[in-house]
Amino acid sequence: MRGYFSIGVENISKAMNVGSLFRTANAFGASFVFTIAAAYRVREGGKADTSDAPGHVPFYSFPNVASLLLPKGCRLVGVEITDDAVDLPSFRHPAQAAYVLGPERGSLSAALAKRCDYVVKIPTRFALNVGIAGAIVMYDRLASLGRYARRPERPGGPSEPLPKHVFGGPKIRSKMEKFRQAPPADE
Repeated sequence: MRGYFSIGVENISKAMNVGSLFRTANAFGASFVFTIAAAYRVREGGKADTSDAPGHVPFYSFPNVASLLLPKGCRLVGVEITDDAVDLPSFRHPAQAAYVLGPERGSLSAALAKRCDYVVKIPTRFALNVGIAGAIVMYDRLASLGRYARRPERPGGPSEPLPKHVFGGPKIRSKMEKFRQAPPADE
């Protein structure tokens, strides 16, 4: 899969929820994980994170929203239940994305929501645990951007194998070669 993603939380207070989220992020191949204004102790979160994500994936702890730094081109995607949020199954994930979830029994701060390029919601009847919500978002990204065999029309697994990927020639170079080989305009 091309691109990268990261996932983080804001104002979270339960280290076990963060540990569970970071363990799942490590399993899905996150490029980095982060917290914003969170009371998170890695040692306590490690009780739920048996993969030791902060030991294998870069971990950033930002003291506040203003200090949040993301790589150039990375789009910030808030995960929040709001009326104007895009339903996750209808959302096209950016190639470079940082997903951020709010606290238990709370919402993303107004300052962070304002910084988000997109806000998505998981269409459920009520809020989910932070770790579960993050896992659903990461799975949806994998399912929609990954290269998998097409789902069959009937129940069950794929009936046709995934076609082998074929690399094409470099398009820019081949266009440039044609341009260089063309006779001058005055001939």
